[in-house]
Formats: sequence, C-alpha cells, structure tokens
Amino acid sequence: MGLDALDAAGPGAGPVTVQRGLPAGAEQRAAELYWEAFGRKLGPALNPPGKAVPFIAAHLHPDRAVCALLDGRLVGLAGYQHGGRAFTGGPALAVLRAYGHLRGLHRLLLLALFERRPAPGQLVMDGIAVSPDMRGRGVGSLLIEEVVAVATEQECREIRLDVIDTNPRARALYERRGFTAVRTERTPYLRRLLGFGAVTTMHRPVGTRAGA
Repeated sequence: MGLDALDAAGPGAGPVTVQRGLPAGAEQRAAELYWEAFGRKLGPALNPPGKAVPFIAAHLHPDRAVCALLDGRLVGLAGYQHGGRAFTGGPALAVLRAYGHLRGLHRLLLLALFERRPAPGQLVMDGIAVSPDMRGRGVGSLLIEEVVAVATEQECREIRLDVIDTNPRARALYERRGFTAVRTERTPYLRRLLGFGAVTTMHRPVGTRAGA
C-alpha cells in the first residue's frame, strides 16, 4: 500500500484500501455517493432524489467500479466504461417504467446528452464520488491510479473523462493526476436547464505516472 493510502485515512483511523468491484450490499451507499457528487448534473433527468437514488442503486454494474473503503465503509468510488458496459445506467425501458412513458421520454432525451462512447483503445472514466468527510485526503488520487491500473491491464492506450465547467476542483485533481484538456464544448443554451455551460474532455495516456 502506498503512502497516499496511509495518509488518506487521517489521524485515528485505519488505512483507506482500494478494491475493484462494488462490495455486495453497498449499492444504496454507492448510489447516495454518486448522487451527492453528480445530482446537480443529473437532477433534470432523474429528480426527485427520492426516486433517483433507488433507480441508480438498482441499475449498477458492480464490476465497472473501483472503490475506496475505510474500516469496511464505502467512502469513495470511481466508475468506468469499457467493453460496452458502464458503472451506471439502466435500459430505456427501465427509465420509462420508473418515471412513466410521457415523463420518461423527456428524461431519456436528457440522459442521452451525457452518453459517451469510448474510442478504440480508450477507457472512459465516469467521474469520482468521495464522501464529503473524506475529501482532500488523497482518496480521489487513489481511485484514479486504480482506474489507470485497470486500463493498463485491458491494454488501453488512454483514459478519457469529461468535466463540467462548474466543477473546477475536480478538474484540478485530474490535472494533478496527469490528465490534459483536449477540447471544450460550450453549450450555454443548456446552462439554465442543466446548470453548466461547457464540458471539457481530458485524456491521460496509459503507462504514464502522474506526480503527487
């Protein structure tokens, strides 16, 4: 276990450990973390929270996540997309069943705006969710490096992610971990609807090691 992992826990706590795959029974906790991190972005498509969190929990692919645990408690996760499967996302029929056909169609159109398909040789990271009480302790860096390890084993040439303009803290973390911006798509017409007006795509070559 590296120094980052030991430092991440903070005084008086055990070390943070990282594992691949979502632990059995942690679906609700994972959905809560995911919603806390991305609810502002996904809210127009999945609100209200009381319906969104159970929907997310019911449509997870546990093998498409790396997780951070502290004393057995899930404190962070990073989802990724590879081989045609992502960590989150139910089929269109599930959305229609959960929200009704009329409202569900509208939500499907909004969710389509977030669709990202990896190019050949790419692994797409869906973002990082860390418990608020664990932020700033190196958990995000641990998760990113484990995703890099997954990408290396899958013989991917690069990792791709998208970060919105209202999340500068996440972008700063990605830059510290070796990601560079390759393009920015500005969508000011979506700001009122989705709460952000630009999305920056970032890449990190696989096989490189970022600084601390």
